[in-house]
Formats: sequence, structure tokens, C-alpha cells
Amino acid sequence: MKKLASNGNVETLRVQVRGKVQGVGFRMSTVRHAHSLGVAGWVRNLDDGSVEALIQGPHDRIDQMLSWLRVGPPAARVEELASEEVQGDRHYDRFEQI
Repeated sequence: MKKLASNGNVETLRVQVRGKVQGVGFRMSTVRHAHSLGVAGWVRNLDDGSVEALIQGPHDRIDQMLSWLRVGPPAARVEELASEEVQGDRHYDRFEQI
């Protein structure tokens, strides 16, 4: 990880997705979609059955990623998506499943 340049174009959001989102390829599909958009960060399963992601990139690509996360892969059923902006100085070089 690197320090963020003082560039106002990069946003970082923490996202939690609830519904039928585990056991349906949600994380792997999220990684693929993030790579296609050039978004950085990570995605992981939580013990409560939800999926959490940290997404970082330009505003327009973050919006595209959020739109995709509201639906997910074909086998998923997203019931709720919550997001919050994260302030910090970490910069992620890629998107990965953790």
C-alpha cells in the first residue's frame, strides 16, 4: 500500500452487502468486476452472512461499482447495500479477495 497523493479524484468507500451473497461467487465476481473498472481495494465475507468491501477509485468508477454491487452476480440476491466514505491515507494498488 502507498500513501494517497493529495488528489481529490480518489474516493474510498466501505460497503456492506446483505442478502444471499455468500456461497454464490459474489467475492470472485466482485474482484473481476473491480478489475474491469480499474477499482482498487478488497472484498471479504463476514460472519453474519454479509459481504464487506472497501472500494477505492475515481468517483465515476466508484458509482459504477456500487451499481454492480446492488445486483451482484446472477446467483446472488442483494437485499441491502450500505456504504460510507472512509477517510485515510492508504492507497490500494489492486483489488483482491481477503
